[in-house]
Order: sequence, then structure tokens, then C-alpha cells
Amino acid sequence: MRKNTLAVMAAGLILTILISNMSSIARDGRRLDKLRGRVLRLHILANSDSEEDQRLKLLVRDELLKRNYFSEASDLTEAEAIARERLDDITAAAEKVLRENGSADRVTAELETMDFTDRIYGDITMPAGEYRALRIKIGRAEGHNWWCVMYPPLCIPAACGSGDEEKTEDTAGGETTGEEYFDDGEIDILKKPKKYKIRFAIWDKIKEIIDS
Repeated sequence: MRKNTLAVMAAGLILTILISNMSSIARDGRRLDKLRGRVLRLHILANSDSEEDQRLKLLVRDELLKRNYFSEASDLTEAEAIARERLDDITAAAEKVLRENGSADRVTAELETMDFTDRIYGDITMPAGEYRALRIKIGRAEGHNWWCVMYPPLCIPAACGSGDEEKTEDTAGGETTGEEYFDDGEIDILKKPKKYKIRFAIWDKIKEIIDS
């Protein structure tokens, strides 16, 4: 009986805390949704996990980042429009790299909505969730993948370094760029992930319940 009473009291306390913080949870949740809606991720899947296929994957990455396709985009809509318009060019650029390095693998490029885990770019952490992504598949696309933020250009410095996707941080090559694309509220989210982790988990669960 005592355990049941304590459980009810604990549940009531949690509910009270949630209700009292609901306005801030909703405010930060809307900021999170806005952030997710402004980003185009890059996702490259290697043919296999062989050392050579992983090397080729990074060469393809370097070439695509070096071309900086989205330098003229002012928002996600424009970035996606550029991606759609240049999918054939993106595919050809990737395959050119492969041919120059002795690979006959084919490449496919497409825009998708994908789930991403938390990813760290220098001193920025991109929150987990659904994002639009430019997805590059090399050959059988069965190897370890590499991902970053294509727009805004948070991962452009990776084209200057080795870029190991096994590292916790996607920081190969130097300082991140692109912070100027985000407002102060979004920058706070990107730089203080622990502060928002529980709020975002609650926000996403609320949306999941509403959408179900």
C-alpha cells in the first residue's frame, strides 16, 4: 500500500513538473523543429567495409564537399532545389573519382528524409531526429557510412583532412563554419546539447503520440 502511495505521489510530482515546464518545452521544441527544417545532411554509403572501399568513400566525400554545391542557397528549399537539379552532376562527379581510382562501382544520388543520431561537428552538436538528406550510395552500399551537414556548410573543412567516420566528432580538417546561418536560440541548442536533451525527448514523444 505504501509503495503504491509513493508511486502515485512520484507520478503526480513528475506530472506537476512537466505541466509547469510545458511552455518552455514547447518553445524549445518549436526551435528544434525549425532547426531540423533548415538543414540538409549528407550521407555517403561505401560499397563495403574493405580498406579500399572506405578510402574511395572519403575521396568521393572530398570531391563533393570541395564543389560546395550549395554556396548560393539561402535556405533549405533552395538547397534542395539545387540538389534535385544537380543530382546527375553529383553522381557523375562521384563516379569520376571512382574511375580515376580504378573502381567500376556505380553511384546513385537521391534526396530522402532520414533519421539521424546526435552528431558532433567541432563545438556544435546537431540534435538527433528526422532531417532531409542528400544520400550517396556507392556500389552495393553495404559499408560504413559517413555523414555531415551539407547545408549550412558545417562539414566543408572535412574536405581538407582525413575524416574518420569512426570518430565521435566529425571534425576532420579544421574549424567548423556555418554558425552564421542559425539564430541565437538555435546556436544555444547546438552548443548546449545536455541542457535540452530531456526537453527534446519529451517534445518528440508528445509529437509521436499526437501523430499516432
